[in-house]
Amino acid sequence: MLITSERCYIRLLSNGAPALKAENRRHNIVELLFDAGTVALDDLARQFGVSQMTIHRDLDALEAEGLLRKIRGGATIEASGHFESDFRYRSRMAAEEKRQIARHAAGFIEPGTSVMVDDGSTSQMLLPFLIEKRPLTVITNNLALILGLAGQAGIDLISLGGNYSRKFNGFFGVLTERALEGMRADTVLLSSSAIAGQLAFHQDQEVLGVKRRMIASAAKRYLMVDHQKFGRTALHLLADLTSFDGVVTTDVLSDDKARALQGADIKLHFANGEAA
Repeated sequence: MLITSERCYIRLLSNGAPALKAENRRHNIVELLFDAGTVALDDLARQFGVSQMTIHRDLDALEAEGLLRKIRGGATIEASGHFESDFRYRSRMAAEEKRQIARHAAGFIEPGTSVMVDDGSTSQMLLPFLIEKRPLTVITNNLALILGLAGQAGIDLISLGGNYSRKFNGFFGVLTERALEGMRADTVLLSSSAIAGQLAFHQDQEVLGVKRRMIASAAKRYLMVDHQKFGRTALHLLADLTSFDGVVTTDVLSDDKARALQGADIKLHFANGEAA
């Protein structure tokens, strides 16, 4: 028997036992949450052909990892900062706005130069616009960009190794940072998860070292942030916005926030408008 959904394919054995192992079933539960936001325990048990007690154990394990929050009769990803950090979630949020920001930010790159790009979901949107800038040297720890740029004519790709993070779909750690220490790029394009006042923050310490090293290793620095990141804070300070040659966002950003940043001599570039 085959039960299907958009993201799940579960084959049941003839005796009714699920062929999926617990690890795979939990992975698919997470994927369902990415799509739906909230799921019901009864629906999960029926979907995967297992008992409610088995689903309870799955949800307990995933909650212990910080990947969801159990609620009465089910689970949700709402109000989960850990979940918001996962690239699968981030890549679904404000996708069109991020694409506009990426296209505008790519305008700061000149053909024949070098650019560093970080692991962000907005950075992932740069792929077609980087190809348009050929010939170009691209230095990145972003696996989506590495896979997309590998073999492209006119792209000199320098992929930064290190410890692979499934959560961020990129490479981090001592090896990555040491590689960056010996490099110097013309431009860096990177992102951050929160902007409070004129400070950029990030929720996850794991990525900070690489982002800070990229900032230190580039002649020109541009921060890409969609409007939802402003007025928020996160656990770790990344940098003062004055460290960047420009901040790329869209005019969805409220006028009061834009004026406050401009008053602090922060150069704003609006992806669907003119620089201010």
